Amino acid sequence: MTRALYLVALLMLGSCATAPTRINNVCAVFDQRDGWFNNWHTAAKKTEREFGVPAPILMATIYTESGFSAYARPPRTKLLGFIPWTRPSTAYGYSQALDGTWARYQAETGNWYANRSNFADAIRFIGWYHATSNRVNGIALNDTYNLYLAYYLGHSGYSRGGGNATAQQGARRAANMAIRYADQMRSCGR
Repeated sequence: MTRALYLVALLMLGSCATAPTRINNVCAVFDQRDGWFNNWHTAAKKTEREFGVPAPILMATIYTESGFSAYARPPRTKLLGFIPWTRPSTAYGYSQALDGTWARYQAETGNWYANRSNFADAIRFIGWYHATSNRVNGIALNDTYNLYLAYYLGHSGYSRGGGNATAQQGARRAANMAIRYADQMRSCGR
């Protein structure tokens, strides 16, 4: 009996560490992560209610940022073209939040134990950030393209305008995925 419980616990923990497959279908993503302790649909809807950002936009932001990888980081730069060196930023986790922005989120929300590799914490961070973009930059909470631009560039960078080709490409990708996710959520009753 004890061994069986131990095996079940290991399987549950192991499933938390791996990115879901079939990430192009939000219903499949939710189906893969619908456990008692780690229910992604519940976390997305809770964040939607708290910050007013639609769940498909929240999920599309994570899709674009990390591909639903809990431990995602930017690739290391190379010294002399082949020696792994430093990373270009401190982006980490589902949300790819930078250290400083994450610390600001924790301070403003009092959520000191939040972790960037925890899905519920990361999606709440994204909801908070998009709601801040609405307040600071005047971006509508259903405007995926501009919410993502502000997310990628930062609020000050967004205020300066435009962004680079990489930011614009990411914003288009997030906007297209949010439309797709919204359609999928309607069809699967989520």
